[in-house]
Amino acid sequence: MTDDPRTRAVYVISVAAELAGVHPQTLRAYERKGLLDPSRTRGGSRRFSEDDLALLRHIHDLTNAGLNLEGAKRVMELEREVARLLKEIDTTRSDAREAVARAHRLYRRDLVPVSQSMVATRPQGRATPRGGVIR
Repeated sequence: MTDDPRTRAVYVISVAAELAGVHPQTLRAYERKGLLDPSRTRGGSRRFSEDDLALLRHIHDLTNAGLNLEGAKRVMELEREVARLLKEIDTTRSDAREAVARAHRLYRRDLVPVSQSMVATRPQGRATPRGGVIR
């Protein structure tokens, strides 16, 4: 069992069904269709968590919106994929920001003030074709 109250599986099927406003057979059907995966006790009894109840409410909302169970399952798969991709984008952005910051720190070490540079500078004025300077 987990210490997170949202994922702690504490409700038996009859209580979970009542809290979700459905019949216990509906929960079994959702499980058979792969929409729901409740925890099991050592004896094999189903136990539902607050997260499971939230998922049941979401399934109920999707089916009330006109989706059948297969459609609800597909929508939930797509929602999980979108969440995974958003997390991946966040990680990639963070990695990119760190790489840019690292590159900037490296560039800062390479900067040399002009007064210390070894590059010869031209005296001010206009250069003549022979290399002289007109002031």
